[in-house]
Amino acid sequence: MNSRRLFLKSLASTLALPMLEPLRAATASAVPGSPLRLAYVYLPNGVNTKLWFPTGSGKNYELSPSLAPLTNMRDHFQVIKGLALDKASSNGDGAGDHARANASFLTGCQARKTAGADIRIGVSADQIAARQIGHLTRLPSLELSTDEPRRSGNCDSGYSCAYQYNLAWRSETTPAPPMRDPRMVFEALFGSKDEKGNAERQLRKKSVLDFVMDDAKRLQSRATGADKNKLDEYFTSVREIEQRIERAEKHRKERPEIDVPNGVPSSYREHIRAMYDLMLVAFQTDSTRVASFLLAHDGSNRTFPEIGVNESHHGISHHQRDAKRLALIAKIDEYYAAEFARFLTNLKNVKEGDGNLLDHSMIVYGGGICDGDRHNHDHLPVLLAGHGNGTLQTGRLLEAREETPLTNLHLTLLDRMGVQAERVGDSTGKLDV
Repeated sequence: MNSRRLFLKSLASTLALPMLEPLRAATASAVPGSPLRLAYVYLPNGVNTKLWFPTGSGKNYELSPSLAPLTNMRDHFQVIKGLALDKASSNGDGAGDHARANASFLTGCQARKTAGADIRIGVSADQIAARQIGHLTRLPSLELSTDEPRRSGNCDSGYSCAYQYNLAWRSETTPAPPMRDPRMVFEALFGSKDEKGNAERQLRKKSVLDFVMDDAKRLQSRATGADKNKLDEYFTSVREIEQRIERAEKHRKERPEIDVPNGVPSSYREHIRAMYDLMLVAFQTDSTRVASFLLAHDGSNRTFPEIGVNESHHGISHHQRDAKRLALIAKIDEYYAAEFARFLTNLKNVKEGDGNLLDHSMIVYGGGICDGDRHNHDHLPVLLAGHGNGTLQTGRLLEAREETPLTNLHLTLLDRMGVQAERVGDSTGKLDV
């Protein structure tokens, strides 16, 4: 009996059993035949507030210097002022604003302050969507980053690295780690170039599942009590794998006509572009409808030699109103805005149905810290791009009531996706976007 249990345990680890999640069908999208996509792009370390935020109001607002690269896309996004992330504040927990900013951005929950295994936060907005509409596509959701994923260790003033390196959380205690290597992302979406090898792997996986089920059924006839419960859980896990295989076959997509990435680019700009391009092609092929992209974790010490910024981003974000540092922060802000503008332009250039991919998307671009020197979590820098199948009011500056929870925006977008959610974290209602 013991040897067989060890054997099954070994097979289970080989199969990489997924965490089980309920699947519920979403209501119809606003435009039949045009699936709606939802994505979040995270901007780290705050911004140069004087040069990032636009002036004026409504449709007549004046685009700011830091957002100048988005000028040609002005009619395809809206700037939202007044949003806050209260749960990223200390609220009695002391230092650790960078970790809390990342952890709370999509969850709206206060992270338990721990560097151990007892992490706890909340389910993120993207994963709430993935639970309900993820079964409609090959991948329930797509998580991207330019940083190596981390699930443990002490990263920020007593907070686990899991908080700082993950935006998406499947449960209160389980992050959805992002992928950093563009080639891995491509293969997750479309398989490797070896189509014969892909087919053989699918067949092998099926045969292993059949073998495991036969062996487990023999054990089940003799199992009692806790062992029987464990076997029942195991059967459920195996069935979930079978469903994923069937879903992958059902939603199998032709590989797009793009170059297969060779790995992580040496240039940060090329890395960002590769990830944006993969998010685009994932939406274009309807491989997923939910995505998140951590441009860099909050607190990142990355430098930007491509634009002449050789000091660490985190270091200069503590500018103490020094004019030279503020100018460098503005250069970084403009750099990120330019790459986002390129992404939006590419979405707009992909024709789909009676419009384009940007028409059928909702892309949140922003961060959980406003001013990196103050570490404040109100007046957050946030853009909402895309037309949401004609439901979003673009080309304007929206001024929300001060201290409006960022999660109100998340709740609003989930509603547009047809996802049923009473609240997200500390949300209090919906926004008129």
